[in-house]
Amino acid sequence: MSIHENLLGGPPPTHLPDDPEPRELLAGGTAAADVAAKYPSSSLAWARLADEAFERGSTVESYAYARTGYHRGLDALRRAGWKGHGPVPWEHDPNRGFLRALHALARAAQVIGEQEEYERCSTFLRESSETAAKTLG
Repeated sequence: MSIHENLLGGPPPTHLPDDPEPRELLAGGTAAADVAAKYPSSSLAWARLADEAFERGSTVESYAYARTGYHRGLDALRRAGWKGHGPVPWEHDPNRGFLRALHALARAAQVIGEQEEYERCSTFLRESSETAAKTLG
């Protein structure tokens, strides 16, 4: 068995490289918009913006922020060797921004009636990380 396959024959888990600065700024209370402006490739900052918008009832804004975080995350995953499928473990902290953005995109899509996108994103989240799907709920 190749080192690039898991025990079931699928691709190995993808672990995004750590970029602690955005995470530390957010944890320290810096506004998510300020973090996204300084670190526009941070899926975590965009996911936080999506969550904040959703919480205040701005679903379309949440959708836009989530989509940005999702696409930034896809870019990062591809740079990390991801081939379009396979595990993206929640347990690896740097993956959480992408997974949170994916969840936020599914959530907003459902609210605005984009059922097909909701289902696609929900399935993608479960297939990437069952733990993330359960945790983000």
